[in-house]
Amino acid sequence: MDRYTEIRSFLLVTEKGSFAAAAVAEGVTPVVMGRRLDALERRLGVRLMHRSTRGLTLTALGEQFIEPCRQLLRDFDIAENSISAGRATVRGHLVVSAPAAFGRSHVAPHAPEFRSHHPELKMSFNLTDSVVDLVREGYDMSIRIGEVTDPNYVAVPLFPNRRVVCGTPGYFERHGIPRTPDDLVRHNCLAFNLQGGQQRGWTFQAEGKPVAVRVDGDLSCNDGELLFDWVKQGLGIGWRSTWEIQAELKRGELVTVLDEYAVPSYPIQAVYPQQRYLPAKIRHFIDHLKKVYNAKGYWEKARG
Repeated sequence: MDRYTEIRSFLLVTEKGSFAAAAVAEGVTPVVMGRRLDALERRLGVRLMHRSTRGLTLTALGEQFIEPCRQLLRDFDIAENSISAGRATVRGHLVVSAPAAFGRSHVAPHAPEFRSHHPELKMSFNLTDSVVDLVREGYDMSIRIGEVTDPNYVAVPLFPNRRVVCGTPGYFERHGIPRTPDDLVRHNCLAFNLQGGQQRGWTFQAEGKPVAVRVDGDLSCNDGELLFDWVKQGLGIGWRSTWEIQAELKRGELVTVLDEYAVPSYPIQAVYPQQRYLPAKIRHFIDHLKKVYNAKGYWEKARG
């Protein structure tokens, strides 16, 4: 058994928390994962994990060993990429994180076409609204909406996007059109809520500066798609990304207001960790999404 496999298996077990979960991810049996860890511990002459019926816990030496192992695998990838950077073949396993609603409609659905051109590539997607740690959690890249400030990441803009206030024509006929962000106090604002039901404020731009406005309404939720559905029913107004409302705007089902106050800082971006050699699988998938998103009429099409 090679050292690379032992170390990779050790990291996978620590990340997944059990031999069973790690075995599923690796495509082997839990017994095989256990043998790999046994072989690693025998070769090192130390105990890396305590195993019991209650689960797995790292020893002090195991804790110390994690980061050097991660660095070894990163160095191994760099060495491989430096040799294969010039090759056109996209292969391996591409692991992508994306926001739930956006990923479901505009990232994962484009994987089959991409793979049809690169049959040696395997792809996995994690659709979550949580911001993941790409390096620690083992992702090759993520799609994010909004600014990326972490200097350890590279952000590649895919398509411009803004957050705008929108509602149905019927809602604005009944309740009037807000002319300034301060007018929102008189409107039923359907906002994303935080833990405990506290509603998240909406951000605007006035005289070149960001302005946060506290909003209130009789319905709130931590699920963006449900909020959007309520807006389309005319139950209130929402603060939505332009990427998700283009079809409804084209059909006249929604209209936007307060556009002059919109903050132009919510681009759709591909994000990946800083690295010397960018794997072809990442570079080509980013190029594929750029082409899709910039195709004429793409965002105006009805969502599936």
